[in-house]
Amino acid sequence: MATLTVTVTIDDTEQATLLNDITDINQWVQDAVTGKKNNTWKRMQQEWTVKLMEDASFTDAIPSNKAAFVTLVTERSDYKTRAERDAASSP
Repeated sequence: MATLTVTVTIDDTEQATLLNDITDINQWVQDAVTGKKNNTWKRMQQEWTVKLMEDASFTDAIPSNKAAFVTLVTERSDYKTRAERDAASSP
């Protein structure tokens, strides 16, 4: 995957309402994304550590490096993204 840049468009009204509660919109967005990235990493690590430990066919060491761990998990045949899991569970 390549680096992803996300752009958020906020109109004048939305900007005014945001500035009623926060001092720096960009910093708030950056902090929100950082928090989400940290939480999704923790959930992935917890979920897949258990799956790997319970998989009798997996005998390698579980990587302690985040990038190596994510690569290991996402290259497995039983790994599905959220969109893939949602599609599989749709009638």
